[in-house]
Amino acid sequence: MCIGIPMQVVDGDELTARCKRHDVISSISMMLVGAQPPGTFVLTHLGSAIRVLDADEAQAIDNALKGLAEAVEGRNFEHLFADLISREPELPEHLR
Repeated sequence: MCIGIPMQVVDGDELTARCKRHDVISSISMMLVGAQPPGTFVLTHLGSAIRVLDADEAQAIDNALKGLAEAVEGRNFEHLFADLISREPELPEHLR
């Protein structure tokens, strides 16, 4: 299983950017998504930005990752999945 981590661009160019997650800054390859302005959220995997995210999607992914960690620790995690718990499951558009 692959896990993408949302990060926020601090600065950079077409090749690399300094990106932040929880006050930790890492060097991320931007070759797949191109240069992004500071403040942009990107989904990263193995040191590369693989997709640009909006702030809501970045937050949802952060919540899911935190929820998994909380569940593994045996703590309350349902509030981190409120967007899923409060609605009926539905197929993605391409499978309807």
